[in-house]
Amino acid sequence: MHIVLAILFLLVALVAVVSVIRQLKFKNIFALGFSAITALAFGFFAIATLISEISG
Repeated sequence: MHIVLAILFLLVALVAVVSVIRQLKFKNIFALGFSAITALAFGFFAIATLISEISG
């Protein structure tokens, strides 16, 4: 069941990475910061959840 959570976290992190790229293009520093923090946080939790599920 936790694998579904990890997949959702990965999807959110992927959308945040797309947002980071778009905000770099628009030069919107405030939104870039929030997008980067979101990508890092959700990416970390996705990887941590996957490792936790794989290792048992």
